[in-house]
Amino acid sequence: MTWQTYPLEDCIEDIFYTNKIQRKDFLVTGRFPVVSQEDGLVNGYWNNESDVFKLTRPLVVFGDHTRAIKYVDFDFVLGADGVKLLQPKEFLEPRFFYYQLQNVELPSLGYARHYRLLREQSLRVPSLAEQHRIAALLDEAFAGIATAKANTDKSLRNVREVDAAYRQSIFIGRGWTATTLDRIAKNLDSRRIPITKGDREPGEYPYYGASGIVDFVADYIFDGDALLVSEDGANLLARSTSIAFSVTGKYWVNNHAHILEFEEMATQKFVEFYLESIPLDDYITGAAQPKLNQKALNSIPVPMPSTVRGRAEVVSQIEAMQLESKHLQSLYTRKLAALEALKQSLLHQAFSGQL
Repeated sequence: MTWQTYPLEDCIEDIFYTNKIQRKDFLVTGRFPVVSQEDGLVNGYWNNESDVFKLTRPLVVFGDHTRAIKYVDFDFVLGADGVKLLQPKEFLEPRFFYYQLQNVELPSLGYARHYRLLREQSLRVPSLAEQHRIAALLDEAFAGIATAKANTDKSLRNVREVDAAYRQSIFIGRGWTATTLDRIAKNLDSRRIPITKGDREPGEYPYYGASGIVDFVADYIFDGDALLVSEDGANLLARSTSIAFSVTGKYWVNNHAHILEFEEMATQKFVEFYLESIPLDDYITGAAQPKLNQKALNSIPVPMPSTVRGRAEVVSQIEAMQLESKHLQSLYTRKLAALEALKQSLLHQAFSGQL
């Protein structure tokens, strides 16, 4: 079957753009959907009918900054300045046109505009009947892939939710006596040393801040085998799944992290898992820069077994659950990657005449 090659600009109609609405002005609900260059088909709503772009046939919305490609077959309002409307000419089946644009690989220019790269592309086009056939096959295949991805996403969320629920449940109703961190750990905050960005020299030792490793520097301050760093700073509330982590060896720590030293790893890991299982909102101070200060940290009640062996058993239970959870999450993540690879393979076959 013969395919013709056309420059992209020979494949699209000239369009008169209606008024574009800025992101800050989008409504949560309204009469007309707003389509912009963000993720998702509909990104907000608008009520002024004079701003509605009315379709004569389906078209493609291209995100000039984001490279998003959306198939739109309903009247809508244009959002933001980065929206490009690509109306395929009559010799192109709109769904075929949409899928072929998905097959175009554009390098990322960051937040720069990408349409100048897209307009340089050429499209290979078979007969209209063949376009309909290819579009129908891709519609069916992609519907199946979308369903499989949705089910896999749901399974992945379920695994994470079960893991979180298990961690919370393991500390409930045990009848353990509550203690506080100042009673079971030595606070080494006085040994924190801030290193400004300009003073850091590249090296092999990690430099920890409130959200983890922020750099690697050439020297070290600590040489411990059982240390816990819990977050203290603006990143605390933004991290909903992990507020504490264990570190060992030689490293620097800045003044946005608490440093607690425990006598044995079982207690350290127990405290780490417990702090990850509870909300800390009641202990946070400061509106502009939320912070868990040392006094608040020491006021958190930590229920725990009275013996090191008891703490070690709880830690082993959680780590076993973690291992299984990570295994399942890895399986589902790989499945999502395989489904995306299948989608790209089908696009390549479709537009190289192999489908």
